[in-house]
Amino acid sequence: MPLPRRFSRIFAVLLLAGLTGCAQFPELDDTFDAEARRAGYPDLVPAETLRADLPQTRIAPQTRTALEVRIAGLRARAARLRGQVIDRPSRARLSQPVTIAEPS
Repeated sequence: MPLPRRFSRIFAVLLLAGLTGCAQFPELDDTFDAEARRAGYPDLVPAETLRADLPQTRIAPQTRTALEVRIAGLRARAARLRGQVIDRPSRARLSQPVTIAEPS
């Protein structure tokens, strides 16, 4: 009895996925030369020492201005979202009881 088309597609996908697990990976040990293998571990230094060489400002002035405009827009949007969702007349209408007419 042949498999339905759907199952044959699933089987093909699983077979291909399984075959990719059998791929030969390159030997990573061959990429390092003898000098790199003999090299010692790097010294551990405090993060402040590494940060001392970085420039203080890395944001361009025009980028800073664009970010400030975007921040202001997002804050205004957040302020609008904090307001009431339903206005007073709609809230009063929604608080009225629902009456269902009896079938005649």
